[in-house]
Amino acid sequence: MQAFTQTLTHYVPSNRHIAGLMVVLVGSVFCLWLEGSVATWADGRIVGLSSLTLAILLGMVLGNTVYPIVADHLDVGVTFAKGQILRLAIMLYGFKLTLTQVASVGMPAVMTDALVLTSTFLLTYWLGTRWLKVDRQTTLLIGSGASICGAAAVIAAEPVVKADAHKVTIAVATVVVFGTIAMLLYPFLYQLGWLQSWLSAEQYGIYTGSTIHEVAQVVVAGNAISTNVGDTAVVTKMIRVMMLAPFLLILSFVLTKGYHSKTVNSKDTDSKGVNSENNKPSMINRLQQVNVPWFAFIFIVIVLLHTWVPMPVSFERSMVMIDNLLLTMAMFALGLTTHLSAVKQAGVRPLILGAIMFTWLIIGGGLINVGISLI
Repeated sequence: MQAFTQTLTHYVPSNRHIAGLMVVLVGSVFCLWLEGSVATWADGRIVGLSSLTLAILLGMVLGNTVYPIVADHLDVGVTFAKGQILRLAIMLYGFKLTLTQVASVGMPAVMTDALVLTSTFLLTYWLGTRWLKVDRQTTLLIGSGASICGAAAVIAAEPVVKADAHKVTIAVATVVVFGTIAMLLYPFLYQLGWLQSWLSAEQYGIYTGSTIHEVAQVVVAGNAISTNVGDTAVVTKMIRVMMLAPFLLILSFVLTKGYHSKTVNSKDTDSKGVNSENNKPSMINRLQQVNVPWFAFIFIVIVLLHTWVPMPVSFERSMVMIDNLLLTMAMFALGLTTHLSAVKQAGVRPLILGAIMFTWLIIGGGLINVGISLI
C-alpha cells in the first residue's frame, strides 16, 4: 500500500513543476489550435498534420533557440511532462478504443495487424543492429513506431527502452517523414489501379490501417478512396494500437535478458567458483527484474471499461480531448529537450533504417494482406 501511495505521489506535480508545465501547456494548446486552423485553411480537406507533429516541430525550434536560456527554471516541469504526463496520456488513450471495433472488421484485420507488427519489429531490429549498426535504443524506438502506431508508440516505448530524448526524436522523425509519404502514395497507387487488382476496397482499408504509421495519416489515406474505406482503415489501425500494451510487456521482459546476464556475471562466486544465484531459476530472476509498464495495463482496463460500461457521450469526448492535450504536451516537452547537435551525431543510418522499413511496409505488408485475403 505504501508503494502504491508513493507511486501516486510521484504523479502529482509540485510547485517546482508549475513553471515548466505552464510553458508546455501553452505551447500544446497553440498546437491544438493550429491543427484545427490548418484544416480550416485547407477548406475542410484532411491534410494529416496532427497536433503531435506540430508540437514536436515547434518544440524543437524553441528548444534550439529560446529554451536553453530559461532551461534551468523550466526543466523540472518539462521533464515531468515527458515522463508522468506521457504515461497518463497512454492510459487515457483507451477512451478512443473499444472491443466492438475489433468485431466490426473481423479476424482478417486482427491477423494482418499481428503479422505486420511482428515481422516489422523483428526485421527492424535485425537490420538496425546487425547490418546498419544503429544503436539498440534508437533501433527499438524506430521499430516500435513503424510496427504499431507511430509517434504514440515511440513515446510509449521510451520508458521501457530508457532512451535519450534525441533518440526518441529521431524515431519520431522517421514516422513523420515516411508516414507522410505513405498517406499520399497509397491513394495514388490505388487510383492508378496498381492495388485494385490485388485488393478490394475493404481490403485496401485493412492494408492502409495495418501498414501506415500514424492514425491521422491512416485517416487521410483511407478517406481519399471513400468514407467506408476510411472507417475500415481507422478501425484496423486502432486494433494495432490495442496491441501496444502486450507489446510493451513483452519488450520489457526481453530487455531484462541482457540485464540479468550482466548482473549474474558481476556477482561474487563462492569458494567453489559456483555462483550462489544459480540455485534460483533464471526465469524467476528475469521476471523480478521486468520493468512492468503498468500504465499499459491501465490502458487495457480503460479499453474494457469503455467497451462494457455505458458512458455519457460528453464524458467520452472530454476524455479524448484531455488525452489529445496530454499527448501533445508530452511531444512538445520532448521537442524542447531535443538538441539538433545530438540528432546530427546519430548520422543518416537511422533514416536509412526508417526508409527500408517504409519499403517493407508497402511491399511486405502488402504481401501479408494479400495472403490473409486468400485464406
